Amino acid sequence: METLTLSTLPKTWIFDLDGTIVKHNGYKLDGKDSLLEGAKEYLESIPKEDMILILTSRTDEYREMTLSFLRENGIRYDEIRFNVPMGERIVVNDRKPSGIDMAVSVNLDRNVFEMPVVSREK
Repeated sequence: METLTLSTLPKTWIFDLDGTIVKHNGYKLDGKDSLLEGAKEYLESIPKEDMILILTSRTDEYREMTLSFLRENGIRYDEIRFNVPMGERIVVNDRKPSGIDMAVSVNLDRNVFEMPVVSREK
């Protein structure tokens, strides 16, 4: 399994919702959401001082249903943003003078939650 080596600084984690944390379009196809295997456990392993931001293209029509599902399943997040465009998510950040890249990207196969192992060593 791949290892992601990060600094010991607090982080901001940005997760897409559908196909990353929950089954893609499960709320439409199955009439309800379902968590992807390993997603909840991974989110629980993120240190409390780190921020978790969830992005979703879901419209406001699905806001309450989505928030209820996340609450009922104990999914921790600090902020959630609805109505996000469906296209690529582009993160732009600087590089610290010490050489630490301040932006990291991980692309997962849809509906498969296989995050790299995180090592906090930089």
